[in-house]
Amino acid sequence: MHTSPTLLILAAGMATRYGSLKQLDAFGPNGETIIDYSIHDAVKAGFGKIVFVIRKSIEAAFRSVMQDRLPAQLQVEYITQELDILPAGYRVPEGRTKPWGTGHAVWVASASIQEPFAVINADDFYGYESFRLAAEFLKSNSDDTTYGLVGFRIANTLSEHGSVSRGICAFGPNHALTSLTELTKITRNEDGSILVQDQDTQYKQLLGDEIVSMNLMAFKPSVFPYFEKCLMEFLDTRSHESKAEFYLPSVVNDMLATGAARVQVIPTPEKWFGVTYPEDKQTAVQQIMALVGTGNYPQNLWTNPHAVQHER
Repeated sequence: MHTSPTLLILAAGMATRYGSLKQLDAFGPNGETIIDYSIHDAVKAGFGKIVFVIRKSIEAAFRSVMQDRLPAQLQVEYITQELDILPAGYRVPEGRTKPWGTGHAVWVASASIQEPFAVINADDFYGYESFRLAAEFLKSNSDDTTYGLVGFRIANTLSEHGSVSRGICAFGPNHALTSLTELTKITRNEDGSILVQDQDTQYKQLLGDEIVSMNLMAFKPSVFPYFEKCLMEFLDTRSHESKAEFYLPSVVNDMLATGAARVQVIPTPEKWFGVTYPEDKQTAVQQIMALVGTGNYPQNLWTNPHAVQHER
């Protein structure tokens, strides 16, 4: 049993809009990936183990890159997410090629995690403070029916090169989450205004202070039965839809709706950035170089023996 929380990294995405295997793309001055910076920040914040969810087709390349650079003392596990890894009694529908989604990825990893854990996307940069807040929540909250969601101001999560989808958090007193609503086609205009297009193609302006989920969530192992329940319900009702995906936020909404669990929204001051579109890469590289320039990260992330020190 680990006393430190685990970081679960979802790295099996297909990156259809980006056009290449962005999980292993170089962004730092010495070829560091965005994953490298997430792991660096997580270890510094007190996470003790890393679990990757990847596809079998990229496993060899992925292991080669990660094993050559990550600290030898860091415990790392690799889990493959494939279409045919399903609950007992279920089969892949004929013609299905699209991955099942982020909710399925978390369920696949359940056998390798027995401790509190946080989950992130491999291609998102969350910032050290976000990991510190997640670790602090997991270490201080012992209620097995209360989970955490590290939320970002929507103005801190937009791409300059196209529209994005974001899960808007609605919450009540003490930042208790009441719902996650997926909004698509969110864009920032040249004048700085943020617009979202609804299903009727009407535009609504957002304030910019709305809190959104970027899939940085803090769970306990008690959450896994809910993932299995929701996955089976999804397979029963939607597996015939060739492009339907089982998303992590749908599990959160199900738990909230049924009263099975509580979710605390944990606002972070960090500015998110990612690589949804190929044009995002240059911006991400510039932002990382700026953080290296200000001393937030060393020039070479993994060769400085003092670069990563666990918080106590």
